[in-house]
Amino acid sequence: MKTKKILFTSLLLLGCIHFSTSQDLLDILENEQQDTTGYLPATFRMTRIAFGHSTEVRSKGVLEIFTSSRFWNLPTDRSQSFAADRMSTRFALEYGLSDRLSLGIGGTTFDGLFDGYLKYKLLTQKRGIKTTPFNITLFQSTSYNSNSISNPAIYDDFSDRLSFTSQILISRKISSDFSFQIAPTYVHKGLMVSGDDNQDFFALGFGARYKIGPHLSLVSEYYKTFSPMESFDTYGPFALGVNWEIGDVLLQFMLTNAVNMVEDAFITQTRNNFNFKDPNLNFGFNATYVIHFKNKLK
Repeated sequence: MKTKKILFTSLLLLGCIHFSTSQDLLDILENEQQDTTGYLPATFRMTRIAFGHSTEVRSKGVLEIFTSSRFWNLPTDRSQSFAADRMSTRFALEYGLSDRLSLGIGGTTFDGLFDGYLKYKLLTQKRGIKTTPFNITLFQSTSYNSNSISNPAIYDDFSDRLSFTSQILISRKISSDFSFQIAPTYVHKGLMVSGDDNQDFFALGFGARYKIGPHLSLVSEYYKTFSPMESFDTYGPFALGVNWEIGDVLLQFMLTNAVNMVEDAFITQTRNNFNFKDPNLNFGFNATYVIHFKNKLK
């Protein structure tokens, strides 16, 4: 009887130890699963891939000061031997109204466009138990053409000078180094060069980023327009560049065939193909400075 009692007690103790150990292991596994559930790091780091917007938005209380420039030569015998024949500059501000919603305004010297836009991050890519495979950001912009109209046949009204661009930006961080984005786009143009041109355009944008170092990455962007202009030849805007991150200063260097820097303009009005002939190949430069008002100056 004593032997049976000892054996029974030993089995009971082993069972309790096994149950306790199993519970500890379950707790550890649950904690590990919780740790692996979360938002991935920023897909593109910057709010723009090259000339177009990425799915990134500014956080609440963060102000982005953005400037971009394009330089190109003219195909004439009197072309400048140093620097560039033409230059266009755009200044813009973007502010995070919340962690999902950003508001931006800007103006461009070359084409006289003043624009404003809203970006709302609908979904953020997550991994773990509750997986979200993509980032989705909604983008809406409006631009105003401030150039004078020399053709008296064109009715010059304020509403006719407005153009609108609507985009669904969809991106995915495929690996720690590579990110990809597509952008279904609708553009409605205001003032048109000819009555033969449509005012509504549909396009699809493609963008990619490949990280080559802690602060360096290669980027590329292209837009295919499915309903191009009729009055003059247009081409899909293309860019190939390098992004350099220096703390809160973000620099972008690119080669592109797009002179314009507002969505409704570069998507529908890029007149030159991407090659090494003047003025088809332009040098582009973007600079972004970020101010964190919630943390004073970071």
